[in-house]
Amino acid sequence: MKLFNSLLAAFIFFTRIPFWRIHQPPKEAYATVVEHWPLTGWLTGGIMAATLFGACHLFPFPVAVILAIVVRLFLTGALHEDGLADFFDGFGGGSDRQRILTVMKDSHIGTYGVIALIFYFALLCGVLMSLKPMTAVLSIFAADPLAKMFSAQIVNFMPYARREEDAKNKTIYRPISVWGTIGLALQGLLPSLPLMLLTDVTWWLAVLAPIVTVTFLFFFIGRKLHGYTGDCCGAVCLLAELSFYLMLLI
Repeated sequence: MKLFNSLLAAFIFFTRIPFWRIHQPPKEAYATVVEHWPLTGWLTGGIMAATLFGACHLFPFPVAVILAIVVRLFLTGALHEDGLADFFDGFGGGSDRQRILTVMKDSHIGTYGVIALIFYFALLCGVLMSLKPMTAVLSIFAADPLAKMFSAQIVNFMPYARREEDAKNKTIYRPISVWGTIGLALQGLLPSLPLMLLTDVTWWLAVLAPIVTVTFLFFFIGRKLHGYTGDCCGAVCLLAELSFYLMLLI
């Protein structure tokens, strides 16, 4: 029952699909949602990939790519994109730690956030449109859980930057145990098996990109904030995923 609550809490937290109608997990279950974050990527990435595959047969490929992105936005409620915008607003407009945290918590979007979203979606659409349709489909299903697996490690590298009562969801994620890390790796890597079997060294090079991206962002966030926030998690996830696509295209 404890595992069920943790899994359900992760799907409730990271998607907008009404899983809460099945069962409402206790508050403490939300402290473990990061451990199952890549598993939610199976759902969001899988539906996004399936949408792209189906839409390719009905529309020109660029239109199919945009539809697939829109579907994932509906599935997640633009949760990570909101984090990306707040992240760039905070680090772009904040001069010190407290100012960065204050700006990031503000619900209004600023200039840096708008510019970040424009460039992010332009790059995401451009990269996916530049891939072969079937490669794009397989890449989406692989990249979503993979990026979330790498990004989830942030809870082991640094503490939460705010107090629990100041957190948006009033919950601080607990550090991931050894067994949790193994489970996280399986969740993140299993959807990549088709790419591992069907491609050459290209896929392995593509995996290096999010590793480098996540490492850089962890050091940058740790140096500036001495901790992480939920917005940092969302931003790191999207940037890691984007770096995977860019390297795959190269």
